[in-house]
Amino acid sequence: MVRRRKSGLNFGRRKKKINFAVVKEVLSWTVEIALTLLIAFTFVYFIGLRTSVVGQSMSKTLNGGDQILVNRFVYKVTDPKTNDIVVFLPNGNEKSHYYVKRVIGVPGDTVQIKNGTVYVNGKAFDEETDVASIEDAGLAAEEITLGADEYFVLGDNRNNSEDSRYANIGNIKKDYIIGKAWFRIAPFSEIGFL
Repeated sequence: MVRRRKSGLNFGRRKKKINFAVVKEVLSWTVEIALTLLIAFTFVYFIGLRTSVVGQSMSKTLNGGDQILVNRFVYKVTDPKTNDIVVFLPNGNEKSHYYVKRVIGVPGDTVQIKNGTVYVNGKAFDEETDVASIEDAGLAAEEITLGADEYFVLGDNRNNSEDSRYANIGNIKKDYIIGKAWFRIAPFSEIGFL
C-alpha cells in the first residue's frame, strides 16, 4: 500500500523556534559593521583625500611627488585664511590635476606686487615661510581687488609657480577650492602636519 502525501496546509506541524540570542548577535554585528563603514567613509571623504604635489612651485614647503592629505570638510564650515595651503582645480577644470598653493589674499583684499614684494591692503604681506623676491609680478603689477568669493594664491617658490599672477589661473573662486592641505604622508622622512 502506497501512502500518498496530502497536499495543502498542515496545521499539525510544529512551529520552528526562533533563537533570539543569534538574531540579537547578528543585528549587533550588522550595526557595528555599518557604523564602522560610515566612520571610514566620513574620514576618507572629508579629511582623507590623498593627492600628489605636481612640480616644484611649493618648494621648500612641499616638493614634487610629495603625497598629502586634504581636509575637504574645513572649508564647508569656515573660509580659507591667509597662509593656508589650499588644493584647488584651476577655473574648476575637473580634467586638470590638483594645484597646491598658499592663500595670500582673501575676499575684499587688494593685492599688488611691487619691487618683488607682495602687498596686501597696502602693507607688505607677512610671509609664513622664506620666499625669494618676485621677478615677474604678472597681473599683480597693477592692484587687484578680490571679489566676494575670490582668493589670490601664490606658490612658495615664487619665481617658478603658475598661480594667481597669470591669466590662465587668476583669482580662485571658493567653489574651485577642494580643501586644505593638512598632512604630508610621503616621503616618509618628512611625514607630518603642514
